[in-house]
Amino acid sequence: MGNLQSEVVLVTGGAKRIGRAIALRLAREGARVLIHYNSSRQEAERTAADCTAAGVFQAGVVQANLESVEEIRRMFDEIGNRVGRLDGLVNNAARFTTKDPLEITEADWDFIHSVNLKAVFFCCQSAARLMRNNEGGGRIVNISSLGGLRPWSNNAHYCASKAGVIMLTKALAKALAPAITVNSVAPGVIPFEAADERIERFIKRTPAQRAGTGDEIADGVVYFLRASNFVTGQILAVDGGLSLK
Repeated sequence: MGNLQSEVVLVTGGAKRIGRAIALRLAREGARVLIHYNSSRQEAERTAADCTAAGVFQAGVVQANLESVEEIRRMFDEIGNRVGRLDGLVNNAARFTTKDPLEITEADWDFIHSVNLKAVFFCCQSAARLMRNNEGGGRIVNISSLGGLRPWSNNAHYCASKAGVIMLTKALAKALAPAITVNSVAPGVIPFEAADERIERFIKRTPAQRAGTGDEIADGVVYFLRASNFVTGQILAVDGGLSLK
């Protein structure tokens, strides 16, 4: 893509936290941003208004329950009909829970994997079907996690889902080349509320000696959205060096 000016980019889970930071940055880069939400309609509309104020184009919102493949496909059909194209997809929506692995139930597993991995694949699939109609192809950026690179003992279900996102990124990069690139940003500690004891431990172990910000994750996303098709299948850890431990 090179230049994001006027490019249509969808950010899943774009209403709050990291997704909001990414959406605002894309708007400032001149992209036409679409913000996906499931139940956070007011937050999504507020983020869309802020994106519109920060950028050149009016941002839009789209709704879907990502647990449902049918709703995912409906959302992308809506984008195709409403906007006519899709140049970039940022798969940001995710769930996180902490639980002793001996206590994880099937429902616990499905709660995480239905959004963190299954939905990522079907969003990539639907996005690619739209992007293949573009003269310049498209760019997909999957938000994975440090938990997909390093094991956390009380987050086995979450770590497995994010490790799956990383391998899915690599597999789809091969499958969708050369027109569509697929890369991943793996955030480290990015708190949006007051840091608890667990977060503080991670910060102390981070070589940068601090937590990261949503804007720093957005930097990585923008890099991949701008990069040529010679950059694909890559995992960028934006974690202050924590993955080096």
